[in-house]
Amino acid sequence: MDDKITHEKQDLTHLIWAKYRRSSGTAGSFLKAYDELDGKKVYYKLSAFDRERGIYGHESVNEIIADRLLTLFDVAHVPYRLIRADVIIEGESYNTFVCASDDFKKPGEKKIAFDIFYEKNRKDKEKPIDFCDRMGWRKEIDEMLLIDYLILNRDRHGANIEVLKDPTTRKDRLAPLYDHGLSLLFTCISKRDVDAFDVMEDKRIQCFVGSSSAYDNLKLIKHNPANRKLTIKDREFLFFGLENVLPVYLQDAIWNMIITRWKVYEDLQNM
Repeated sequence: MDDKITHEKQDLTHLIWAKYRRSSGTAGSFLKAYDELDGKKVYYKLSAFDRERGIYGHESVNEIIADRLLTLFDVAHVPYRLIRADVIIEGESYNTFVCASDDFKKPGEKKIAFDIFYEKNRKDKEKPIDFCDRMGWRKEIDEMLLIDYLILNRDRHGANIEVLKDPTTRKDRLAPLYDHGLSLLFTCISKRDVDAFDVMEDKRIQCFVGSSSAYDNLKLIKHNPANRKLTIKDREFLFFGLENVLPVYLQDAIWNMIITRWKVYEDLQNM
């Protein structure tokens, strides 16, 4: 587990950061960068940034929590690492936590955004979820809908799902799940924000394959994708090593969100 979080400060001041507007409509930008280490691409991203506040929020940490939740349920996903590092943005130096992941494509594979692939290959008025059924991807989609409900992922738009194309075998597959930063309590910056946050509110989300309701998307699940139950014992696994990264009150709220939503899903399955 220790290899998930590097607390010893690293020097990443050589990275060049590009801005991506948040598609959720909230203020601030995501900053992303990439590097090549030993011939392999490594992708980095930060939490929210603006010139007034600098780097703030905890989207990068959300990636680690989501990574561990996906691991608990044995769902194929992109592994993330959290690295404390010095970075330079617009000439200013910052010390912060950076989220890092490796290129998940196999040699020779090409990637294409799911929405583009769907538009090119769908039949008539075929819905995205029915298209996934026909392609043999329903298991992966059911897993995605469950996880996105548990963490309230607001940003599963058509380019946050990818299709990987193998030119040799000419087979297409869904990429492992990635990009879960805009989830959990990502809008909460202070304890007051956390106290006012309703973890069960069915906030409007983006989900290209489903609807704008994470709860309604649970009803689209064909087969129970959970290979285990979520219990209080899993809390330690999810937050291991984050004691000096996330305040306890935020850890409490995030766990309350995940476990309470899990119980709703369990009740729905029992019905």
